[in-house]
This record gives sequence, C-alpha cells and structure tokens, in this order.
Amino acid sequence: MKLYQSKLSGHSHRARLFLSLAGVPHTLIDVDMKSGDHKRPEFLKLNAFGEVPVLEDEGVVVADSNAILVYVARKIGPNSWFPSDLAHEAEVQRWLSVAAGKIAYGLCAARLVALFKAPFDRDEVIARSHQTLQVLERTLSSRRWIAGTSAPTIADVAIYSYVERAPEGDVQLSAYPSVTAWLRRVEAQPGFIPFAPTIPSLAV
Repeated sequence: MKLYQSKLSGHSHRARLFLSLAGVPHTLIDVDMKSGDHKRPEFLKLNAFGEVPVLEDEGVVVADSNAILVYVARKIGPNSWFPSDLAHEAEVQRWLSVAAGKIAYGLCAARLVALFKAPFDRDEVIARSHQTLQVLERTLSSRRWIAGTSAPTIADVAIYSYVERAPEGDVQLSAYPSVTAWLRRVEAQPGFIPFAPTIPSLAV
C-alpha cells in the first residue's frame, strides 16, 4: 500500500496511525502542500478534490481518511477495529460522521485558523470545539472507547488526531479529564505513532 500524506494534516495522521496500529505494511509518500503538489494533474487523478490522504492499493485508489480506515479494516479481515455486529457497527459509523462533521468544522477548523490563518470565525469554531468535547467527555466518562466496545475501533482513530492537537487551535483540554484519559489509552496501543505538534509551545 502507498499512503499519500502531509505530515501537518490530522486527516493524514489518522490514516497513517491506523495503518501502523493494524500492522499493515505501507509506503509513505509526502505531498508538499505548500508547493501545490496536491493540485497537480497527476495527484488530481488520485483525488479530484486535491486533498490528502489518498491510499493506493494494487490498483485500488481510496480518497478520504475515513474511507481509508474502513477499507483497511475490511481488507485485513474480521477484527475488532470495525465490529460486524449491527449495534456496534452503527455506533462506529456514527462517530466517523462526527469526525467528518463536528470535528472537522470545530477542532480541525480552530487549528487551521491558529496555524494557517484559515478564513473561519475563530470564536465560532472554538465554541463548536468545546461543544463537541463536552459530548466526548460525557460519552467517555462511562466508556473506555468511543463506540462502547471492549477494544479500540476505527472510531477512536478517526477522533484522536484533532482532539490531541486541540491546544494548537487554542482549545485547551484541562476541563475534559475523561477525554484526556482516553487519549492516553489510544497512545498506549501497540503500533501507536504520534501526531507531532506543529508548534510545541502550544501543546500544553
């Protein structure tokens, strides 16, 4: 497998993290976003939206980080990362939607404003981030893992990166002890690889 990624992208990190946690051999290909590599014709053939990450696997091209999580989980066969019983599968899908929606337009957007001057309303995205974190805190106060399973799933992977890097978007985690404990549980998993802070002084 080849994973086209950007080291500064939380979406890329979630795909790379899962490949590592699942022990799937892969090659990383860095896409230089600053120089516009993601908008070049050869990359647009892989993802017409010009976004990372993209997975290439024996002629199959999978664009979108959450689609990559599902594809890899199914590729490696029956496993706890994407449970097959209907209730837990539905719960995983729910949190994948949260990652693609509320996380993307909250925690991810706040980080983009702080680090890359993205044209979002700073106060709005920070407020949205805390609304999401409050739900996560209530959820994780009675669960070890996001989807209520006995082991981590791709839902945990999908949520992890932007929550962990929340301080880079001026969203502090001190009020969310259950979320913080969950982050440490994810980090204790075999094969874990960190999403390195862009600005270390903000990661407090």
